[in-house]
Amino acid sequence: MNDSIITIAMPKGRIFGDACNLLRRAGFELPAAFETARRLIIDLDDEPFRFILAKPVDVPTYVEYGAADIGIAGKDVLLESGRDVYEMVDLGISRCHMAVAGLPNHSSKRPYLQIATKYPKIASEFYRKRGEQIDLIALNGSIELAPIVGLADAIVDIVSTGQTLRENGLVEYAKLMDISSRLIVNPVSYRLKKEAIDRIVSRMIASAEGSTIGMD
Repeated sequence: MNDSIITIAMPKGRIFGDACNLLRRAGFELPAAFETARRLIIDLDDEPFRFILAKPVDVPTYVEYGAADIGIAGKDVLLESGRDVYEMVDLGISRCHMAVAGLPNHSSKRPYLQIATKYPKIASEFYRKRGEQIDLIALNGSIELAPIVGLADAIVDIVSTGQTLRENGLVEYAKLMDISSRLIVNPVSYRLKKEAIDRIVSRMIASAEGSTIGMD
C-alpha cells in the first residue's frame, strides 16, 4: 500500500453516478468527464486519490485484500460476500430493497419451493429463519424470467421502483430488508492511514446527512 495515496474502489453501474455526486458534494474535485472515462484506474491531479472502477460485487474483495483502501458498496453485496472490511458509513444513496417476488396467486406443487436468485446466502438465511426448506437456483441476470417460464416458484432480488416486476407481471410476496450503499475500509489501511481516512469519512458523513441522492 502507498502511504501517501488513498485508493478508492468505485462500483460501476447503478451506484456509480450517485457515488460521484456524493463525492462532489463532499468537496472532492472529480474531473468533469469522470463518469464517462473508459479507464479502470484514474488518478486525480488535485487530490492524493486513486480510483479503481470495478464491478459492484468485486468492490469488497478489492478492499479486503488491500488493493483499495476504501470502497463504496451496496449493503446487499456486503451481506452476500461476507468480506472482512470495516463498514464505516451508511451513505444513504442508491436506496432500494431486497424482496421475494413471483407470479400473482402462484401455488407450488413442488415438495420445496424453488427460489432463483443472485443472492443465495441472503435468500437461504431468510428462509432458514422462516423454518422453510428451499431449493436454490443461482442465476446472474434477468432473474424475473425464472418464475415466468416455470423455472422457479419465486425470486429473491433487488427492487428499486418495482417497474421491472410490474412490466413482467410479477408481484412482491415479502420485503426482506432495505438496502443502501456503504463506505467500507480495509482494516490494515485504517491503522496505517487513519488520519487521512478519518478526514474522508467525516466529509462523506457531512455530505450524506443532507443528501437525497438515489431516493425513489
